[in-house]
Amino acid sequence: MTYRIHRVRPEDWQRVRDIRLRMTKDTPLAYLESHETALALTEDEWRFRAARNSQPGNTGFAAVEEATGEWVGAMNAYVPPADPGQAPERAWLVGVWVDPAHRGRELGLTDRLLDACTAWARDVAGAPSLYLEVHENNHRARRFYERRGFVATGFTQPYDLDPETLELEMKLTLRRA
Repeated sequence: MTYRIHRVRPEDWQRVRDIRLRMTKDTPLAYLESHETALALTEDEWRFRAARNSQPGNTGFAAVEEATGEWVGAMNAYVPPADPGQAPERAWLVGVWVDPAHRGRELGLTDRLLDACTAWARDVAGAPSLYLEVHENNHRARRFYERRGFVATGFTQPYDLDPETLELEMKLTLRRA
């Protein structure tokens, strides 16, 4: 299979909605909203979410299967607002998902999405590091992040949808290319 990495644009709002619904259904513990909550969002909210990806300090990428045009993965990054004139302290990786049929190291799709996000965080946003939070029980994701150089910071917090479980913070130091 051949894929291309697509920068999410405002006009992609329906595809943003469709892939988010697939994400929350496939891996409910990975996101801070339930599938039911995502289903209930309005068109205006989906338009906002798609447009946010092209705003300064934000980006979003979709993995598109060339043969079908289907979005089969997504990954987003953002930098929290900083004081004027200050470089960002960090960027955050969020909304990570690849369709189960397109996962695996041999396809390299998750790696390509992460490469796009790390390049953006380093070269466009100017962040020295990329952070993420991953559910303690999402072992597959944790192994992927560790393979890519992320390390646990030791910071944890209760997971919003199930406070009896934890989200673990991980960090990747970004090096200039």
